[in-house]
Amino acid sequence: MKTNKQYIELSKKTAAERAVEFIEDGMILGLGTGSTAEYAIKKIAEKKLNIVAVPTSRRTEKLAKKLRIPLAKMDEYREIDMDIDGADEVDPEFNLIKGGGGAHTREKRIAERSKKFIVVVDHTKLVKKLGNFPVPVEVEPSRKEFVEEKLRELDGIPRLREDFITDNGNIIIDTRFDIENPRELEEKLNSIPGVIENGVFSKRKPEIIIVGYGTEVKILKRKNESR
Repeated sequence: MKTNKQYIELSKKTAAERAVEFIEDGMILGLGTGSTAEYAIKKIAEKKLNIVAVPTSRRTEKLAKKLRIPLAKMDEYREIDMDIDGADEVDPEFNLIKGGGGAHTREKRIAERSKKFIVVVDHTKLVKKLGNFPVPVEVEPSRKEFVEEKLRELDGIPRLREDFITDNGNIIIDTRFDIENPRELEEKLNSIPGVIENGVFSKRKPEIIIVGYGTEVKILKRKNESR
């Protein structure tokens, strides 16, 4: 009998591998960051798919190189065919919190350039309302105190992520909020001088969310709406 941890890992693997079935030969593909996305990356390598991948982090780049997946830099493509990534929280309106791995800035840029954005999660990531997971806020180190003050003015509870520097050379301030309006919060956070990007994904929502339940998946598709 599987433990709860084993069941969650199986759920992540099942969801990620199901997403790989959406990939077509010749695609420019965004590769996400995190433990769930890594299952998809390993499946892509196993199937020897004819794609060119754009990694969302050094961690992902290192794994893809090891698995001999052809890579390109984000700046090489104005448009990406599809992006597969994980999430830390997903609400019923397809709003996300991402950035537990600290790569949300590049993840958001690649998602914004993608024609199709697929998010893969285990069932525990589904929530009625965002906010149990703190919002990662990437910040210029020299603006740390200023940004923390502004986060408190937004009723946030900021906490510096210790011993962590992003791929861009910045710090992350994980901040807890009571989130009533994800889009409004995303915009307010990015308007703070010194903030590079935050982990609320409400402007660029995924078209598809694949949720793993052990060996089964549930595929959720977003109704047509402006991104």
